Amino acid sequence: MSSTILALVAPLIISSVALFGLLKNVDVFSAMTEGAADGLRTVVRIFPALVALLSAVYMLRASGALDALTRLCTPLLSLFGIPPETAPLIFLRPVSGSGTLGIGSELINKYGPDSLIGRTAAVMLGSTETTFYVIAVYFGAAGIRKSRHAIPAALVADIVGFVAAAATVRWLWG
Repeated sequence: MSSTILALVAPLIISSVALFGLLKNVDVFSAMTEGAADGLRTVVRIFPALVALLSAVYMLRASGALDALTRLCTPLLSLFGIPPETAPLIFLRPVSGSGTLGIGSELINKYGPDSLIGRTAAVMLGSTETTFYVIAVYFGAAGIRKSRHAIPAALVADIVGFVAAAATVRWLWG
């Protein structure tokens, strides 16, 4: 029965909005097409930034620079109790959500979902954000040109999220 209700939620919401618009004497179709046009203009505005971000992530992985950066940062990560194997996840998370989901999946497949590394990767994915992607999308959509303190503050929050994720996993599962 619950799956039947869930299947009806979207049609009910759409019908309710259309009915409300008709009751308020709004041209629902024109409003919808105007909203779709605004959405397409937003996509056109943010598309170049998204292409650049995704290209940079691919080049980092393909060039081996990410592996070299991981080896370089291993002592610092170990100092904070962060498994060095999660370094690629840490470096790419602020840039690419899909890239880090792939890395997280690789870590979980390689080390197991109940391993310290697998759990740490999962908690890190849930505790941090794709900072540059979010800023590119939302600031681009809003027409904001200068991010001012948003990027440093968001990166600090990501770092705190990574350290807290590793500490929490160690605390809960040792």
